[in-house]
Amino acid sequence: MEQNLENLKFPIGKFQEPEIITTEHLKNWIEVIRHFPERIKSATAGLNEEQLQKQYRSNGWTIKQVVHHCADSHMNSLIRFKLTLTEDTPTIKPYLENLWAELPDAKDYPIEGSLKIIEGLHEKWTTLLTSLSEQQLERTFIHPESNERISLKKNIGIYVWHCQHHLVHILIARNN
Repeated sequence: MEQNLENLKFPIGKFQEPEIITTEHLKNWIEVIRHFPERIKSATAGLNEEQLQKQYRSNGWTIKQVVHHCADSHMNSLIRFKLTLTEDTPTIKPYLENLWAELPDAKDYPIEGSLKIIEGLHEKWTTLLTSLSEQQLERTFIHPESNERISLKKNIGIYVWHCQHHLVHILIARNN
């Protein structure tokens, strides 16, 4: 039985925010972010160029594009965290991720560069996240596409979901 398109697009479902984000949630979430570089390296280890061109769904991104997207997205997220920590409720700048995924550095560039970015970025990001006070975790930014105020602690959860979401995409594509 073939999975439907929505299940392939969101194989782990969409982000579900807990009613109350506890210290335990945050501790676990930060560990997921800390270990994402080794998990994505493991998921892509030994893949050749032909395998990196496999998609997790028809008209979806290739494994290569997913890896480069994670580097791009997580760079944007770290910047959003820093803006939120240093400005009063900033409105963040969205980016057109589907168009970024079509640029040469996402389609043609080897994944090793993005894996290095992810490794260093997650080390730096984890250092920042583990140092945040409860007051800092409550700071918010505005996402202009939804006009939603998003707290940093919620955004940690969103990016844990993002890590897991794309790891599953890679694993699905590997098995196609």
